Amino acid sequence: MSLNKERRIGRLAVMMLLDDDKERTLEIVKELGWTTCTGKVGSMEASKVVAAIETAARKNEIVKTGVYREGHALYHAIIEALHGVTRGQVQLGSVLRTVGLSFAIVRGEPYDSSEEGEWIAVSLYGTIGAPMKGAEHETIGLGINHI
Repeated sequence: MSLNKERRIGRLAVMMLLDDDKERTLEIVKELGWTTCTGKVGSMEASKVVAAIETAARKNEIVKTGVYREGHALYHAIIEALHGVTRGQVQLGSVLRTVGLSFAIVRGEPYDSSEEGEWIAVSLYGTIGAPMKGAEHETIGLGINHI
Protein backbone atom coordinates (compact mmCIF):
# COMPACT_ATOMS: atom_id res chain seq x y z
CA MET A 1 0.00 0.00 0.00
CA SER A 2 1.74 3.10 -1.21
CA LEU A 3 0.28 6.55 -1.62
CA ASN A 4 1.30 7.80 -5.06
CA LYS A 5 2.87 11.28 -4.87
CA GLU A 6 1.37 12.18 -8.24
CA ARG A 7 -2.12 11.33 -6.97
CA ARG A 8 -2.37 13.13 -3.62
CA ILE A 9 -6.12 13.60 -3.46
CA GLY A 10 -6.12 16.07 -0.59
CA ARG A 11 -3.47 18.24 -2.22
CA LEU A 12 -5.47 18.36 -5.44
CA ALA A 13 -8.66 19.25 -3.54
CA VAL A 14 -6.91 22.17 -1.85
CA MET A 15 -5.27 23.25 -5.13
CA MET A 16 -8.73 23.36 -6.74
CA LEU A 17 -9.46 26.24 -4.34
CA LEU A 18 -6.12 27.99 -3.94
CA ASP A 19 -4.29 27.60 -7.25
CA ASP A 20 -4.41 30.74 -9.39
CA ASP A 21 -4.35 28.43 -12.44
CA LYS A 22 -7.38 26.28 -11.61
CA GLU A 23 -7.56 25.00 -15.19
CA ARG A 24 -4.15 23.34 -14.75
CA THR A 25 -5.34 21.57 -11.60
CA LEU A 26 -8.57 20.55 -13.33
CA GLU A 27 -6.53 19.07 -16.19
CA ILE A 28 -4.51 16.99 -13.71
CA VAL A 29 -7.70 15.66 -12.11
CA LYS A 30 -9.19 14.79 -15.51
CA GLU A 31 -5.95 13.12 -16.71
CA LEU A 32 -6.18 10.85 -13.67
CA GLY A 33 -9.75 9.95 -14.65
CA TRP A 34 -11.10 11.38 -11.39
CA THR A 35 -14.21 13.46 -10.80
CA THR A 36 -14.41 16.88 -9.18
CA CYS A 37 -16.58 19.91 -8.66
CA THR A 38 -16.40 23.23 -6.88
CA GLY A 39 -18.93 25.58 -5.35
CA LYS A 40 -19.61 28.23 -2.75
CA VAL A 41 -21.69 28.36 0.41
CA GLY A 42 -22.25 30.89 3.14
CA SER A 43 -24.28 30.32 6.28
CA MET A 44 -24.59 30.54 10.02
CA GLU A 45 -25.71 26.89 10.07
CA ALA A 46 -23.35 23.95 9.64
CA SER A 47 -26.24 21.85 8.31
CA LYS A 48 -26.61 24.22 5.36
CA VAL A 49 -22.91 23.91 4.56
CA VAL A 50 -23.19 20.11 4.63
CA ALA A 51 -26.35 20.20 2.49
CA ALA A 52 -24.77 22.47 -0.14
CA ILE A 53 -21.72 20.23 -0.52
CA GLU A 54 -23.79 17.03 -0.59
CA THR A 55 -26.13 18.52 -3.21
CA ALA A 56 -23.20 19.58 -5.42
CA ALA A 57 -21.64 16.12 -5.13
CA ARG A 58 -24.86 14.42 -6.21
CA LYS A 59 -25.66 16.89 -9.01
CA ASN A 60 -22.16 16.45 -10.43
CA GLU A 61 -22.36 12.65 -10.05
CA ILE A 62 -19.37 12.45 -7.72
CA VAL A 63 -21.43 10.26 -5.41
CA LYS A 64 -24.40 8.12 -6.39
CA THR A 65 -27.74 8.95 -4.83
CA GLY A 66 -29.10 5.98 -2.93
CA VAL A 67 -25.72 4.28 -2.41
CA TYR A 68 -25.23 4.50 1.34
CA ARG A 69 -21.46 3.97 1.50
CA GLU A 70 -20.82 6.80 -0.96
CA GLY A 71 -23.01 9.32 0.86
CA HIS A 72 -21.56 8.17 4.18
CA ALA A 73 -17.96 8.66 2.99
CA LEU A 74 -18.83 12.11 1.66
CA TYR A 75 -20.51 13.09 4.94
CA HIS A 76 -17.45 12.13 7.00
CA ALA A 77 -15.10 14.01 4.65
CA ILE A 78 -17.31 17.12 4.97
CA ILE A 79 -17.41 16.93 8.77
CA GLU A 80 -13.63 16.45 8.95
CA ALA A 81 -13.15 19.52 6.74
CA LEU A 82 -15.57 21.51 8.91
CA HIS A 83 -13.52 20.57 11.98
CA GLY A 84 -10.59 22.36 10.37
CA VAL A 85 -12.66 25.42 9.47
CA THR A 86 -14.22 25.71 12.92
CA ARG A 87 -11.12 24.64 14.89
CA GLY A 88 -12.68 21.47 16.19
CA GLN A 89 -16.02 22.92 17.28
CA VAL A 90 -18.50 22.30 14.47
CA GLN A 91 -20.76 25.12 15.61
CA LEU A 92 -21.63 28.29 13.77
CA GLY A 93 -24.81 30.25 14.47
CA SER A 94 -25.27 28.91 17.99
CA VAL A 95 -22.00 30.64 18.96
CA LEU A 96 -22.60 33.65 16.69
CA ARG A 97 -20.24 32.65 13.88
CA THR A 98 -20.84 32.66 10.15
CA VAL A 99 -18.83 31.29 7.23
CA GLY A 100 -18.36 32.23 3.62
CA LEU A 101 -16.67 29.27 1.95
CA SER A 102 -15.57 27.93 -1.39
CA PHE A 103 -15.46 24.16 -1.58
CA ALA A 104 -13.96 21.48 -3.80
CA ILE A 105 -14.77 17.79 -3.92
CA VAL A 106 -12.40 15.29 -5.55
CA ARG A 107 -12.98 11.55 -5.99
CA GLY A 108 -10.30 9.13 -7.18
CA GLU A 109 -7.78 6.40 -6.45
CA PRO A 110 -4.75 7.89 -4.67
CA TYR A 111 -2.91 4.60 -4.08
CA ASP A 112 -0.73 2.60 -6.46
CA SER A 113 -2.87 -0.49 -5.89
CA SER A 114 -6.42 -0.30 -7.22
CA GLU A 115 -7.35 -2.73 -4.44
CA GLU A 116 -7.23 0.27 -2.08
CA GLY A 117 -10.29 1.60 -3.92
CA GLU A 118 -11.65 5.07 -4.33
CA TRP A 119 -11.37 7.93 -1.86
CA ILE A 120 -13.09 11.29 -1.57
CA ALA A 121 -11.62 14.60 -0.45
CA VAL A 122 -13.47 17.77 0.51
CA SER A 123 -11.60 21.05 0.89
CA LEU A 124 -13.02 24.28 2.30
CA TYR A 125 -11.50 27.74 2.14
CA GLY A 126 -12.93 31.13 3.01
CA THR A 127 -13.79 33.24 6.00
CA ILE A 128 -15.26 32.68 9.43
CA GLY A 129 -16.23 35.18 12.08
CA ALA A 130 -18.92 37.19 13.79
CA PRO A 131 -21.97 37.83 11.61
CA MET A 132 -20.92 41.37 10.66
CA LYS A 133 -18.83 42.58 7.75
CA GLY A 134 -15.17 43.01 8.64
CA ALA A 135 -15.27 40.75 11.70
CA GLU A 136 -13.96 37.62 9.97
CA HIS A 137 -10.66 35.93 9.16
CA GLU A 138 -9.46 33.27 6.75
CA THR A 139 -9.99 29.61 7.42
CA ILE A 140 -9.30 26.30 5.69
CA GLY A 141 -10.26 22.66 6.19
CA LEU A 142 -9.63 19.32 4.51
CA GLY A 143 -11.39 16.01 4.95
CA ILE A 144 -10.50 12.70 3.26
CA ASN A 145 -12.37 9.43 3.53
CA HIS A 146 -12.38 6.07 1.76
CA ILE A 147 -15.49 5.06 -0.16
